[in-house]
Amino acid sequence: MNLNSILKSLDSCGYFGHILSTEEGIVLHNSLLILQNENHFRQIFFWGKILGVEKDYYIAYGYSRDILYGKVYYYSRNCTDWGLLPKPTKNGLVLTPLCTSKFQGDPSLVIDVLIDKDEILIPGKRKQPELRKLKEEDRLASTVYQIMDEAGVVPRGALFRRPDGIVVENSSFEGLSTLEAREIKSFLHFRPPTRKQNSNLLTRDDFNYAMDFLDPLDIDLPEGCWIIQITPAEDMAIVKSIHWPGLLSYHFCKTPKHGFIYFGHGKKSLDAPFMLSPFCM
Repeated sequence: MNLNSILKSLDSCGYFGHILSTEEGIVLHNSLLILQNENHFRQIFFWGKILGVEKDYYIAYGYSRDILYGKVYYYSRNCTDWGLLPKPTKNGLVLTPLCTSKFQGDPSLVIDVLIDKDEILIPGKRKQPELRKLKEEDRLASTVYQIMDEAGVVPRGALFRRPDGIVVENSSFEGLSTLEAREIKSFLHFRPPTRKQNSNLLTRDDFNYAMDFLDPLDIDLPEGCWIIQITPAEDMAIVKSIHWPGLLSYHFCKTPKHGFIYFGHGKKSLDAPFMLSPFCM
């Protein structure tokens, strides 16, 4: 969510339950403006809010040159004071999916994560259950990374890869038509591509090397894991992942305005495969 449109965008997302108070919105806007100037960011964005028991975490990110590979994340518990969010550790990425408790709101808190002896997410043989330590700050970083890796979305054409490989916002992007916004292939993952470019090349007839370097959503499994909703006025498309129900991606059709925002407890829905099972329909 771009800083210049943060207040107006929050009003739009409020219809879908993503709400910040007016005071929070104003304080957030002013503090992010200061953060942008201090770090000389080209753009800064409000990422969302992860709910905690005692304190909530507000997440933002900015970039100076490359919007895809140069993102720097920050977090705050009061919308005013921002700390650098560390890069996710290998230990954090492994243990975070096993955390069942809610975030407490204390980044220095260390929790015990129980690993069953038959746990398949962590390789290795264990004769008995094992306890490992995880700092909440590392858990927060891993959660943000996993949400972005699996559910961050941009409309096709919103980003442009220059000949030198730098990814920037496409200044000539005029938005998707309402018809295009109804198709899942019109939306792309906002992450470094995981598939070879030749694989993405085969997914569409009108492939453009400068715009289609990201992975499209229509290749994701299981089929049906993405939901697209068009507002009654047909002026906005909402894209949701059933794996991360707190994340909402939006695009105002026929305009360059788009973004995403997360409000939730930072937990992945493990029931998604069962929700899509034919036996549950």
